[in-house]
Amino acid sequence: MASELAEKAKEAIIDDDLKLALDLYSRAIELDSTNGDYFADRAQANIKLNNFTEAVADANKAIELASSIPKAYLRKGVACMKLEEYHTAKRALEIGASLAQDDSRFTNLIKECDLRIAEDCYDQRKSLAPNVQPTATPASVGSCQKETISSGKPKYSHEYYQKPEEVILTIFAKGIPAENVTVDFGEQILSVNVSGEDTYHFQPRLFGKVLPDRSKYQVLSTKIEIRFVKAEVINWTSLEYCKEITVPQKINVPSVGSQRPSHPSSKSRAKDWDKLEAEVKKEVLML
Repeated sequence: MASELAEKAKEAIIDDDLKLALDLYSRAIELDSTNGDYFADRAQANIKLNNFTEAVADANKAIELASSIPKAYLRKGVACMKLEEYHTAKRALEIGASLAQDDSRFTNLIKECDLRIAEDCYDQRKSLAPNVQPTATPASVGSCQKETISSGKPKYSHEYYQKPEEVILTIFAKGIPAENVTVDFGEQILSVNVSGEDTYHFQPRLFGKVLPDRSKYQVLSTKIEIRFVKAEVINWTSLEYCKEITVPQKINVPSVGSQRPSHPSSKSRAKDWDKLEAEVKKEVLML
């Protein structure tokens, strides 16, 4: 029965009936939750529906169930790229490429990741300025802002606080064995999985980008403590990314025109500040 639903789901994708395909794959998974192909294929439907975070979760589950499925790594890579998680995407695509060496899609996407990573590094270097202090800017906050959130199960709850360069997320849960906890860091996505009797899954898209290689976690007797190192020194107005929240994404740097000197008594010393500002704006647009 599950296989029949999966076949109908494939036909629905071909017919571009994506919502039906998603529903059919979900029903197939309800009947057989150990089939990695079903999760990998549902990830495809989620990508086409722009459900990128859900697609990453499905791809991760497919990889957990069957680590040798190339399409699971391909779909994780594509979904992560859509979320601008280029380092995470590249790692997934490289594993997929090793499993499907004749598939040029992996090679092409890895090249694109390399390009995006290089662009991000260049943008970050250009945004740095000496002696600039971070400013906490008031944000327009919608319903997505939350500081303490319950997972739905009373056993788990979490909260966060932040420092200028770090965010500390605490998941409260007593007596969780460390070997049951898996935490994966992406550039702007977090995946927390707790296996065992009281399973738990938390996979938010984070408010801002972090440095995965410098982020860490530890499992204590009463909680799981996760520390993110921010990629940019900005104020997070919520833990999770939300379109309703508008906030500057970079440190406020005084504009070129904010401190224009004037020399009313000497035209020979005056500068064409409008021209200079136009040149600076042009450079920014070219990044």
